[in-house]
Amino acid sequence: MGKDSKTRVVITGIGVVTSLGHTIDDYWNNLISGVSGIDNVTRFDPTDYPSKVASEVKDFDPTQVLDPKEVRRNDRYTQFAIAASRFAFEDAKLQSDQLDKDRFGVVIGSGIGGMETIENQSFTLFKKGPRKISPFMIPSLIANIAGGVVAIDMGARGPNFSVVSACATGSHALGESLRILQNGEADIMLAGGSEAAVTRLGFAGFCSMKAMSTKKNEDPKRASRPFDSDRDGFVMGEGAGVLVLETLEHARSRGAKIYAELSGYATTCDAYHITSPDPSSTGLVQCLEKCISNAGIKKTDLGYINAHGTSTPYNDKSETHAIKQVFGDHAHDLSISSTKSMTGHLLGAAGAIEAAACCKVLETGEIPPTINYENPDPECDLNYVPNQKISRNVDYAMSNNSGFGGHNASLIFKKFNS
Repeated sequence: MGKDSKTRVVITGIGVVTSLGHTIDDYWNNLISGVSGIDNVTRFDPTDYPSKVASEVKDFDPTQVLDPKEVRRNDRYTQFAIAASRFAFEDAKLQSDQLDKDRFGVVIGSGIGGMETIENQSFTLFKKGPRKISPFMIPSLIANIAGGVVAIDMGARGPNFSVVSACATGSHALGESLRILQNGEADIMLAGGSEAAVTRLGFAGFCSMKAMSTKKNEDPKRASRPFDSDRDGFVMGEGAGVLVLETLEHARSRGAKIYAELSGYATTCDAYHITSPDPSSTGLVQCLEKCISNAGIKKTDLGYINAHGTSTPYNDKSETHAIKQVFGDHAHDLSISSTKSMTGHLLGAAGAIEAAACCKVLETGEIPPTINYENPDPECDLNYVPNQKISRNVDYAMSNNSGFGGHNASLIFKKFNS
């Protein structure tokens, strides 16, 4: 499809469930204020774990979005997804009885799925035997069920599938929804990711990989420090982000408020290692290049990047290297921030809540900081908006995410001009 014939796709609603808030306004205000949602783990006793900090969702009552029976039948990650979807639907001011449900789709993914269900049901099996396993175990744990339950909840009969690409999941869900809308298969999509892996088993697995921060257990709000020379690993987060994507024609027909336009998407694979990024950054470089081409813009048009920025030694260095390769001298003119410094890493939901941040950057002209940037790393020498927000009007913002398996995804958002 030629650039001039592309169907324009816009974001008209945003729903989030995060450690920084359960509304887009609370989430955004905390981001630009440099507030950290990271604290000591409370969902289980972390005494025996090397890492004892996480970005947990607090004050979340699933009975506010599901009846008690459905709460028992659905994993925490699905509960987050339903809540974020409803928040996005409400934010977009959609009216269910005015939608063509056959052209209303859902793509919501999860990097891990129902980890808490797996853990709890395993204990049941070993303690009480196979006859005590819940008949809802399988549908509760599978990574596609959040999208299915949301579709049931909304009556959405259009395209529906789930993406599972580790920490690139949320970005892939948005990008594939963009393609669905551009291909004329739907008028409106709910897209994003959800994750709830802050469990004993999930934590143990990542700790065993030596992937998580362990140096700041006594000072948790300083644990996630992307691009800082003292970074020592990521901080696990939980939550969900769901965006309403519509064709511009559909949004205009109902007089919708428009946050931004989603104008570019690309995906590649490092094909290098199951967990480590390619030191040459070849796959990520190709992803960024293809995304810019897909958006039909010049590299100098881009003003902001919400980086993957996990706070791991290898990721931050390789991502910086990729940005330099792609943008050349313009790399130093870009404003770059990792909001994971405040939210932690939401794995499969990261791309969605970071896409939401990009939309707000374009809408407000404010750029959130990378907090805990205290000790510059000579190999990470770009403008990471250290510690304080800045004001800068930008026309295009990029969000990058990468996941285990070498998956890369990039999105470009455009300030909406009618």
